[in-house]
Amino acid sequence: MDVGVFVPLGNGNATPEILRAVGRGVEERGFESVWLPEHVVLFDDYDSQYPYSPDGQFPGTGDSGMLEPLTGLTYLAAVTDRIRLGTAICLVPQRNPVYTAKAVTDLDSMSGGRVEFGVGVGWLREEFEAVGMPFEKRGQRCDEHLAVMKSLWTDEVSEFHGELYDLRACRMYPKPVQTPHPPIHVGGESDAALRRVARLGQGWFSFNRLPGDLAEPLGRLDRILGEHDRRRDDVVVTVCPYFNPVDAAAVEAYAEAGVDRLVVLCLAFDVATLEAQLDDLVANVLEPSR
Repeated sequence: MDVGVFVPLGNGNATPEILRAVGRGVEERGFESVWLPEHVVLFDDYDSQYPYSPDGQFPGTGDSGMLEPLTGLTYLAAVTDRIRLGTAICLVPQRNPVYTAKAVTDLDSMSGGRVEFGVGVGWLREEFEAVGMPFEKRGQRCDEHLAVMKSLWTDEVSEFHGELYDLRACRMYPKPVQTPHPPIHVGGESDAALRRVARLGQGWFSFNRLPGDLAEPLGRLDRILGEHDRRRDDVVVTVCPYFNPVDAAAVEAYAEAGVDRLVVLCLAFDVATLEAQLDDLVANVLEPSR
């Protein structure tokens, strides 16, 4: 089982010093990947319900902020040579698909083909409103935006005509280093998300799951994959335990449950704390995974 690191970078820790320490620290210690989240704006007050906490509240204040993930990963690409570079999760339906496709393909080119593209439909209606995108039909919009991106990544002349987005014939170059395109990891726990994995994805990315919570969603995933003539072996199962503690026993349990990649949280606001947390993760998670 591979082990990656989920690193929220924002107001207070999105500094050049910490980014360099993240990239070099994660790579030098032998982790497989680094993953950055996305929210372009946050709010002091909001009505939307965050799906990964019992009280429906996001674990951050309005001024916590987040570094735009593809920008952050581009910086990390420049200070690393090996680690995979993942979005966890890129909010596809609230972004322009052409610019997103361009940012992903340029990152893949500059990193030598190291992008892991984690995608999701989003949960924060207020953020959609802030960027002028409808919250309604966001699942369909995600599918259409991904279809646009795939055409831009793989076709000599790209074109798409959907209900929610129309792309006239055009060309985008350079193409990604990875063929046919960087792996798409679909985030989300609903049947709709798992159907998106089966139709469009190379992986499923789940947040805040304990090992004992995985049998039911993986059973649903197996059933839905089968309906699309695919098998579990066709996709990578990635789980981020989020704020749940992980020790050697948990690592073994995640592996036995069918997890291919474990992405553990590392949240620090200075270099010394970051390096100490990474050392703890090596001892408690990375070494037991080997």
